[in-house]
Amino acid sequence: MAKGELMFTVVTVTYNAGNTIERTLLSVASQTYPYVEHLIIDGCSSDHTMSVVRNHVESTPQAYRTLRLLREPDKGLYDAMNKGITQARGDYLIFLNAGDKFHENTTLEQVAALASRFRKGLRPAVVYGETDLVDDEGRFVRHRRLTIPSTLTWRSFLSGMRVCHQSFYVRADLARAEMYDLKWHFSADFDWCVRILHRAGRRHLPILNTELILTDYLSEGLTTANHRASLKERMRIMTHHYGWPSTLAAHLWFCIRSIFM
Repeated sequence: MAKGELMFTVVTVTYNAGNTIERTLLSVASQTYPYVEHLIIDGCSSDHTMSVVRNHVESTPQAYRTLRLLREPDKGLYDAMNKGITQARGDYLIFLNAGDKFHENTTLEQVAALASRFRKGLRPAVVYGETDLVDDEGRFVRHRRLTIPSTLTWRSFLSGMRVCHQSFYVRADLARAEMYDLKWHFSADFDWCVRILHRAGRRHLPILNTELILTDYLSEGLTTANHRASLKERMRIMTHHYGWPSTLAAHLWFCIRSIFM
């Protein structure tokens, strides 16, 4: 690895993801940027997930140098994601679920070029961008309805999950300082993003808007499957970070927005 080059760690948490993991494996392996590691954190899948991973390694030369596997029981999705944070060797962490992929083969090359304009000690705390939603076959469905703000702060999330988790790249040192809080079962990613941005603000670190579509997101994750419980949990998280008055005002706006938009 050349001196001064950024390294990205892509973390993919899997459990019985045999039908969707290949698209993610191929996307990471096909990135034109050379300094990428792919961590598969598998919770002891009982389907053919591991067969797909083994076949990928055998058929894809890049996989031999980029892919690492941790396979052991976990306490759920966010516990597994914390394992990814502790195992990561890269400068930036990217979480891609099985079925998600980078928008282009040059996505990380473009991101690295933008982030490398900053001096090493002042590299962006967060690099973010837009997200497209895809179906089970990886075909485009629509652009994400919540567009990203031009300037992102910890208060941006008062109006919802303004940046998709998969398009929110975090400096590894900050991620290790702000692990996922396991008391949240469905929306710990929302809480994590707010805390990361709050820490970045306190340290006066830059936040980089790439103005790129970074991720093609398969919109059938844990939060989607438990939508009502997730919303209740998210309201508790927002109350914790922003207080009751701001949270209630925000939810009133959500109701108005759902009717007229």
